[in-house]
Parts: sequence; C-alpha cells; structure tokens
Amino acid sequence: MLYLSQEDYEKILTHCKEGLPNESCGLIGGTKDGDKKEIKKVYLLTNLDQSNEHFSMDPKEQLAAVKDMRANGYVLLGNFHSHPESPSRPSEEDKRLAYDSKVNYLILSLMDAEHPVLNAFVIDEEKNVTKEELIIG
Repeated sequence: MLYLSQEDYEKILTHCKEGLPNESCGLIGGTKDGDKKEIKKVYLLTNLDQSNEHFSMDPKEQLAAVKDMRANGYVLLGNFHSHPESPSRPSEEDKRLAYDSKVNYLILSLMDAEHPVLNAFVIDEEKNVTKEELIIG
C-alpha cells in the first residue's frame, strides 16, 4: 500500500499539467515499513526528451534528488510520469524500461483533463504489471 498526501498529489498534477503537451516526470522518496510505503517528498524533474510519448529524466536532477533523499533518511520509492493522451497504465515502453521490481511506477493520465487518473504499479523482472493500492489524502 502506497500513501500520498493530497498536497503532494497536487504538486504532481500541477507539474504534469504545466508540462503539457509533453510527458512530465519525477521521483518519489519516503519511508517503508513492511508493505506500507509513505511518500514524504516528490521530486519534479525535467523530461529531456520533450515528447508526449516518452520521457528521460535529467541525470543531474536525479542525482540531486537521491542525495536529498539520503540526507533526509528517505528511500527511493519509485518514479512518476504522465500520459498526456493515454490511460493510466504502463505502456510497452514503460514495461521495457522498468528497471527495478522493488519500486512503484506512478502514471498520471491527463487524457481527460477534467478527470485526471493517477495509479501506482509494480513491474516485476518478467515485466508483469501489478496495480498497487494508492491512498491519496
């Protein structure tokens, strides 16, 4: 189960809307206690690809985020990105590029701008996708 504060949800939503028509991306850091994962900080990163179909995170920003997580006693819980024109589920490319089966992949669909959909997923080594329960509030 993954917990995300309303404030951090709004931060992700704003970042992704401001990035339109391109995909936006970032990292999430926080704490783990068994199956309970709590997002404590959202890191808004630059999509170097500037594309509406894929993203590449800025390596310098990634490194700064990881250093900040370590300084605050957080662990990397995963990443997020937006799908400006498609549903909130991993694409074939998302599955192919999923490098860590122990983190969450959050996908925010903005295909219906009035009703954004954020889901969290785990993608295992065989590229099987499992939806993780995401509690926002």
